[in-house]
Amino acid sequence: MHMADALLSPAVGGAMWAVSAGAIIYCSRKLRKEMDGGKAPLMGVLGAFLFAAQMINFTIPATGSSGHLGGGLLLAVLLGPAAAFITIASVLVVQALFFADGGLLALGCNIFNLGFLPAFLAYPLIYKPLAGNAPNKPRIAVAAMVAAIVGLQLGAFAVVLETVASGISSLPFATFVSLMQPIHLAIGVVEGLVTGAVISFVHQARPEIIRSVQEDRPLGATPLRNVLVAFLAAALLTGGFVSWFASKNPDGLEWAIAKVTGGEESAEVRAGSGLHARLAALQEAIAFLPEYTFKKSEQQPENVAGQESPLGTSVAGIVGGLLTLAIAFLSGKFLRKQGRVA
Repeated sequence: MHMADALLSPAVGGAMWAVSAGAIIYCSRKLRKEMDGGKAPLMGVLGAFLFAAQMINFTIPATGSSGHLGGGLLLAVLLGPAAAFITIASVLVVQALFFADGGLLALGCNIFNLGFLPAFLAYPLIYKPLAGNAPNKPRIAVAAMVAAIVGLQLGAFAVVLETVASGISSLPFATFVSLMQPIHLAIGVVEGLVTGAVISFVHQARPEIIRSVQEDRPLGATPLRNVLVAFLAAALLTGGFVSWFASKNPDGLEWAIAKVTGGEESAEVRAGSGLHARLAALQEAIAFLPEYTFKKSEQQPENVAGQESPLGTSVAGIVGGLLTLAIAFLSGKFLRKQGRVA
């Protein structure tokens, strides 16, 4: 559901940049007051895990489409909304800058759609009431499923609104929304299953993590080593190996656009100009592993099956995960230090 710049006008893209920047400032101020020693490492490894998980597109049967984990709800349950938002913003910045996944103009939209909506709407308004104050596995499963679906539906609808409001594509509202919502309903079901499974694991291994978020209190001296190691290992394994097997089908947004346009890109998508062209050139210059593989000049020889070597994908998964870990962890450490100074 990462939006491309070609869908957005500078006015809409700039406005969403301002909205997301304001949310980052709000979350940063909040975290200065509540950040403790355990949360920063948890932000780092969960950011790395989410980066790797988003590389795994899974096929949606009978559609020709695919989807991937959004992760905003999962992070909100384990970190709280403010830390979750900072972490998913770190993931999306790394993806846009270094892997050309999602546009630079669209970065504000992507942070809002994938971060703000699940963390500040789906989590407090859906997940928390359903999970209750004493969650067990059945309640976690139901709450994760419903909240994940709601979060994805809100995000998909926001993409439609932002695209139509921009007015630079030929995507009619009624047709676009009638394709976006059902396909993201299917993606939301898978996200709900994965989210519920991960939360259940953490609830069994260290229930204090989830309770600290529910009760809005510090982690304190909660031992986190085993959880941190498990998520870091999962991130490296997923990004370095499991990513080889990701679906090659277009994701839900690409699939919906292709259905609306009959597979033909609009003139605006084909021919960038002005700000769009400058941002595309900037992103091309910065991204050292575009589309999660080596640049064409550095690509490995194709294998006998005519497919690119998976080495580029492995490098992208590991490097991207470690970059995200560093940015999210250092953000948490910086905010904790600022809080102490204040």
